[in-house]
Amino acid sequence: MASMLEYIKIILQKVSFDRRLFEKELRKAIRMLMPAEVKRLRMWCYERYSAAYLPVLNTCFARFHT
Repeated sequence: MASMLEYIKIILQKVSFDRRLFEKELRKAIRMLMPAEVKRLRMWCYERYSAAYLPVLNTCFARFHT
């Protein structure tokens, strides 16, 4: 069975065409995950989506410093 983190990555990929949907799902994901998973999600998101959604990522991950 896939982890919650892997499931969330799939969801984010599916909604990445729409900024509002992406931000909504990302915020929900951050609330659901454990801090270590949020850190991994943060790295994954910045690698994949910083070109398109850097302001969204900065806002959503503002309270999670590496």
